[in-house]
Amino acid sequence: MPTRPVVSVCMAAYNGARHIHEQLDSILAQLTEHDEVIIVDDGSTDGTREWLTTLHDPRVKAHFNDTNLGYVRNFEKALQLSGGDIVMLSDQDDLWLPGRVDALIQALDNAEAVASNFSYFEGTPRKIEQLRLKNGTGHHKIRNLIRLWIGIIPYYGCAMAFRRTFIQASLPFPPFLYETHDQWLAMLANVRGTMTHLELETLSRRLHAHNTTPKTFRGLTTILKARWMLTKAFIEALHRSKTTPQPA
Repeated sequence: MPTRPVVSVCMAAYNGARHIHEQLDSILAQLTEHDEVIIVDDGSTDGTREWLTTLHDPRVKAHFNDTNLGYVRNFEKALQLSGGDIVMLSDQDDLWLPGRVDALIQALDNAEAVASNFSYFEGTPRKIEQLRLKNGTGHHKIRNLIRLWIGIIPYYGCAMAFRRTFIQASLPFPPFLYETHDQWLAMLANVRGTMTHLELETLSRRLHAHNTTPKTFRGLTTILKARWMLTKAFIEALHRSKTTPQPA
């Protein structure tokens, strides 16, 4: 029997053959035999799909999309396939730092969601990637929500973990969500008042030209469109916080 909550790691993969093996090694080193890694490949053409079929670790469960869903819906599918008590998101090209899993589990003792800090390597971080979360500020939900809407709080899915109850409340993703699934998850957790912040760095992000996070200034129209999406997400989060209450 497991001695701690069972962990599901959800990874969205797409043309990640160059780095995914390093990331997977850093993840598996921290998991027990009862845990799982759900990897959903979104139609890779660089050998990622073929490499995944060669893996024989029973903890790794690879799934392959017939058509490209895009990273938001690919992460949604991975979450839907997960079954662990604790769910952690993972990009395909980062490295998990030692102690990450235990630290995130401990942080979830009195919360449904945790967001941690991270270091970075290879590339040059943007200003938001240099911002830091502070211990004890997770319950400042109004301030966190305002900063989230403005875009000045470092909520990244790859640095988050959730309890199963929260994942159930977050699915399905809103149909209008076309980017930043991590912002949806962070918004819902703050609206529910179940977010905690972990000042510890739990992973190191690889910064390169193919990260999905935008690297340059976005046009005004794009920014306004994104803010409108987040406004609708806030309304949806309010609705779900009423219809899917927190566990007693």
